[in-house]
Amino acid sequence: MSKKISKNVAAARAQVEDRPYTLQDAVPLLQKVKFAKFDETVDLTLRLGVDPRHADQMVRGTVVLPHGLGKTKRVAVITSGDRLKEAEAAGAEFIGGEDLVEKIQKESWTDFDALIATPDMMKSVGRLGKVLGPRGLMPNPKTGTVTNDVAAAVKEIKAGKIEFRTDKTALVHVPVGKLSFTPDKLIENAQTVISSVMRAKPSAAKGKYVRGITLSSTMGPGIPLDSSIADSAAKA
Repeated sequence: MSKKISKNVAAARAQVEDRPYTLQDAVPLLQKVKFAKFDETVDLTLRLGVDPRHADQMVRGTVVLPHGLGKTKRVAVITSGDRLKEAEAAGAEFIGGEDLVEKIQKESWTDFDALIATPDMMKSVGRLGKVLGPRGLMPNPKTGTVTNDVAAAVKEIKAGKIEFRTDKTALVHVPVGKLSFTPDKLIENAQTVISSVMRAKPSAAKGKYVRGITLSSTMGPGIPLDSSIADSAAKA
């Protein structure tokens, strides 16, 4: 039995032609076909020619969106000593040491968008894998969330730093802003993400790296993008 789609969804999809779009055409079209009554998140999905089952073909990294995400991320910091005050001064919402580790472990508490930890606390934070891992919140040196410079890490996340990584099906899903953003801001955020994913190409990846790009919003249709955007981003 096929899932019935609403008239609004059907009407929005009907306005998307079966052809690849440029970002300059796709963003205004996505805004034009909007029907939801809330400010939707705009997402970019890249289908990559990698095999995520092999560690040397995993694609992951971080990128600071030039125009942010349209919302302030809630940041938690697990640290000790003077860095507790540094984290607070930088604007972290939740700060603590062993007490915060215990709260997350005992209550499965994850009421935050990003978690930063200093290296000296990672032995304790390591116990939180079962809670943080499935939610993608485990601190990692590769993404800058295990660091002694907690102030800089907090400020970067607040400024719109996001993490991306391939899922099991070799897709990378990345939010690039809100539908209420001006087209030029969404375009620049999207181009920044594409460039970052291109730079993160593993040396073990063979053949065509970016096999498809789609722009969509929370309720809106998926708009296929011209994959030459990725080639241009790689040269930029």
